Amino acid sequence: MTRYGFVGLGSMGAPMAGHLADLCEGGDSTLTVWNRTPGREGPLTGRGAAVADNPREMVAGSDVVVVMLPDLEQLMELTDGPADILGAVTTPTVLVICSSVSPQGVRAYAEHVATTTGGLVGVVDAPVSGGIEGAEAGNLAIMAGGGDAEVAAAWPALTAMGTTVRHLGPIGAGSLAKACNQMVVAATLIALSEASVLAESAGLSVQGLLEILAGGFGASRVLEVKAANLTANTYAPTGAARYMVKDLAFVTAESQLTGAAVAQAQLSAEFFGSVLDSGLGDLDVSVVHALIRERAGLPPSPPGAP
Repeated sequence: MTRYGFVGLGSMGAPMAGHLADLCEGGDSTLTVWNRTPGREGPLTGRGAAVADNPREMVAGSDVVVVMLPDLEQLMELTDGPADILGAVTTPTVLVICSSVSPQGVRAYAEHVATTTGGLVGVVDAPVSGGIEGAEAGNLAIMAGGGDAEVAAAWPALTAMGTTVRHLGPIGAGSLAKACNQMVVAATLIALSEASVLAESAGLSVQGLLEILAGGFGASRVLEVKAANLTANTYAPTGAARYMVKDLAFVTAESQLTGAAVAQAQLSAEFFGSVLDSGLGDLDVSVVHALIRERAGLPPSPPGAP
């Protein structure tokens, strides 16, 4: 029997926890959830999950705790703040961080947690890719870093939430892989946006161009998911642009540590930094397209305009 816990029932966390509830349904395992903002647990209780009154109670009753919070700062408020959830641990526990966090930061955090709990808590960093669509479908790509025993303990939960799950190395490896993923996503979004704006400036059909790209070597999951945003000039957030700025900062920090050149990532970081400076950081990552249209002198288009 494995006792699972889940913290963070936001737009990504709630469907991820739902797939974990499905894993536990009808078996010997259990799931207990807790969210900083009450009221989001309802659908999960209908799928067999229990709701903890506080995070300390949840951690005390769990063997594997999955966390989906914005960053390490929010997790440390729970582990090192008044809640002191680590103080509730009396048996070996694995803490699985599915948030996108700094590779260097999670390495230091894992060491801190091990020291604080006398080795009772092991950390796995397992950030995800695939967006809300992937979280809902249960087909996320999940990049895991950590010790063999800790990753093995987390594996059933990870494979319940994702279909492409890889153990890539020691702690920090998952977060570094996510940073690499974001390098590709950012560069792809900028290239697609520039291609769309060039086509629009010349009077081509943007929709037609993107359909052609999708049928050739220019095809990508990013294009598949974001094409509608680029044709309609609407950017309702499924992944806020400000998080891309954070992730690309992790790339820069890791490149300085390793000495690897990441010229394209630096250009992407400048682009998305400009998005943030323009006050567009809370919109979808595809809003970089709006910035490129503006720089090209194209007028704002009404939603749904061809």
